[in-house]
Amino acid sequence: MSAPQAGRITSLDALRTLYAPPGERAVRKQLAALDVHCRRFVSLSPLLVISSASAAGHMDASPRGGDPGFVKMTDDKTVLIPDSPGNNRLDTLSNIIETGRAGLLFLIPGVDETLRVNGSAQVCDDPALLELARSERRLPKLVIRIGVEEAYLHCAKALMRSRLWAPESLVDRAVLPTMGRMIHDQGGIAAEPETQEQMVARYSRDL
Repeated sequence: MSAPQAGRITSLDALRTLYAPPGERAVRKQLAALDVHCRRFVSLSPLLVISSASAAGHMDASPRGGDPGFVKMTDDKTVLIPDSPGNNRLDTLSNIIETGRAGLLFLIPGVDETLRVNGSAQVCDDPALLELARSERRLPKLVIRIGVEEAYLHCAKALMRSRLWAPESLVDRAVLPTMGRMIHDQGGIAAEPETQEQMVARYSRDL
């Protein structure tokens, strides 16, 4: 067995010596179900990031978006996320089928706090659940059902540091190559890359 690398923290005891114990508020804020504040947060959120892992340990984090309220709650322990059209890699869905676990991070534009939800996860095609998750645009093919085990509001420090919602933080899209150009370069694709306008028009047809 190789020796631990110098400067690498390899035990929980060593990790904890570097930090003060969590405060009472940080500990007590964790809930086993969605209370009225968590449910209100979910209802206002147009964007979440869902994290998952495969049985082999490959990690994934994927954004999911829609109009505020696109995520449904049937009770204080159940969250339903419609699976809208994407790139068809199915990384998140495959991971959930393999491990049955997921973590969620909900965001609201202009709000620096976020909401974290962790729990069991299932990929469902139950017609009743699909109907619950229906939007004005479509009936989803599948729904991700999260069984809430942990829910807590996350402090605002990260978003405050990043100034994510500040107008002066907005980045001109032109500072990066188009998505078509970047994927063309990364994949060695011979065809002429799609322009940004072409990409936006194609995406808009299937939002």
